[in-house]
Amino acid sequence: MFTGIIEELGRVRSVEALGENARIVIAAHTVTEDTKHGDSIAVNGVCLTALDVQPDSFAADVSRETLERSTIGKLRPGAAVNLERAVTPLTRLGGHIVQGHVDARGKFLSATDLNGSWTVRIAYPSEIARYLVFKGSVSVEGISLTIAALHEDHFEIAVIPKTWEVTNFSHLQAGDDVNLEVDVIAKYVERILQFSK
Repeated sequence: MFTGIIEELGRVRSVEALGENARIVIAAHTVTEDTKHGDSIAVNGVCLTALDVQPDSFAADVSRETLERSTIGKLRPGAAVNLERAVTPLTRLGGHIVQGHVDARGKFLSATDLNGSWTVRIAYPSEIARYLVFKGSVSVEGISLTIAALHEDHFEIAVIPKTWEVTNFSHLQAGDDVNLEVDVIAKYVERILQFSK
């Protein structure tokens, strides 16, 4: 489990195809400080198992399911990636509950500079529309964000300078795919209501 508070902007060092799967190596310093082999690290909002942990990098194996559902399969060497270690019992829940399980891919539409802060527009597919609410939480590229405006096919988020500085938002271009994870509580409520009818 994660909170959507990005700890470090890492860089993809290599991506190696392994049949229908892949192994990715990411250059990082902060998230590797106390990470052990087998620990979880969210990469652009995707929960991956850290392998071959070094002081300046870690590797992760990525399944076909993850490659197809998320943007991990599109990453190339040099790409900037958002990194967060899994929470501990002592972690402050500064964002919201993020599982690292991508629900859908959205599209980065635009970012408007408002004298240091930004309004970012993200298109989303119709299958997750029912989980999105005005002023509700959503994870974009692993970042815990609040929906500031909700439209039929996209939402807007207000991004403060700190978030812009420490995440990959400033590296995205219009049309780029982004990982979306909706609030898991909404999905549980929906499932409970299905059985209560």
